Amino acid sequence: MPPATPSLWIIIPTYNELENVGPMTEAVLGAIPDAHVLIVDDGSPDGTGEAADALAAKNPSIAVMHRRAKQGLGRAYVAAFKDLLGRNADIVVQMDADFSHPVRYLPAVLQPLRDGTADLVIGSRYTRGGQIPRWSLLRRVVSRCGSLFAGTVLLMPYRDLTGGFKAWNAQVLRDLDLDGMHAGGYGFQVETTFRARLAGARIVEVPITFEERRLGKSKMSMNIFLEAFVMVMQVRLATLFRRRHRTLSA
Repeated sequence: MPPATPSLWIIIPTYNELENVGPMTEAVLGAIPDAHVLIVDDGSPDGTGEAADALAAKNPSIAVMHRRAKQGLGRAYVAAFKDLLGRNADIVVQMDADFSHPVRYLPAVLQPLRDGTADLVIGSRYTRGGQIPRWSLLRRVVSRCGSLFAGTVLLMPYRDLTGGFKAWNAQVLRDLDLDGMHAGGYGFQVETTFRARLAGARIVEVPITFEERRLGKSKMSMNIFLEAFVMVMQVRLATLFRRRHRTLSA
């Protein structure tokens, strides 16, 4: 008897993505026919949640989670992770709704998980072969410095720590303290990778070309960068405190 196909879920968080949610979901399922999609909508006032419900009504491979208000990307992912662990998912992918994470890279991002050589795969803009063709020099510098800062402070060797295109072995998510996450915004990406590494996960980076969103407005703001900076320092200090406590207790 052949082994069962792993349960694969792709999380697409949305807030005011009415123009993108339908085409993005269609593209994902076209690229990975055995996947299921969980759309997590944070109470979008533009009708994204209602559009997602209409998609789910027509396709059993689509599910929708409604959250009452915008509470941050990290909180949306934590809620989604918990939901999918309850559904016994085997592989969980996270990616943006705006096509900035090109769907054509999904097979490459999933391959290390499918062949058992990785537990977490990062779709990386900064590893060899990765690109960001349309960003300004300032935006490149800010983003790259953010990853370098996080990697230096948290002693992680990965080149793209702030990117949000990631694929997980669900067992790693079960081992993380999801309720103890500090970050609600984009710092969540750094924190989850850090916690996965502490848990012993095998982490690899696969190069991608990051593209500008096709429609709608970016959610990036200076507050998000500041939150990520504070989170990195909090996590590092907490780690040092735990090590010192273990040393004193030994």
